[in-house]
Amino acid sequence: MNTTIEEKNGTLVAIFEGRLDTAASLQTEKDLQPLNNCDGQDIILDCTRLEYISSSGLRLFLGVLKNAKPHGSKVYLTGLNDDLKSVFAMTGFINLFD
Repeated sequence: MNTTIEEKNGTLVAIFEGRLDTAASLQTEKDLQPLNNCDGQDIILDCTRLEYISSSGLRLFLGVLKNAKPHGSKVYLTGLNDDLKSVFAMTGFINLFD
């Protein structure tokens, strides 16, 4: 699992590559720490190269969302493949993100 954070046009973009499972979640949580300082910047969670997400990964995404809202930031999901869309739809998470 590889997580990269970039800033593009004032927006923070987290790019996920690989499988976000329980084993990868601890390192991914550390990699996402810069998003805690969003200060009103919107966040894009780019899942174009994300192959799989477990409940631990969903918890991390929810944590990003919960941290961003009090800062006035919006969190967007992009690049969800059909399998990921199904997971987000079944859990109701699809409705939480812009």
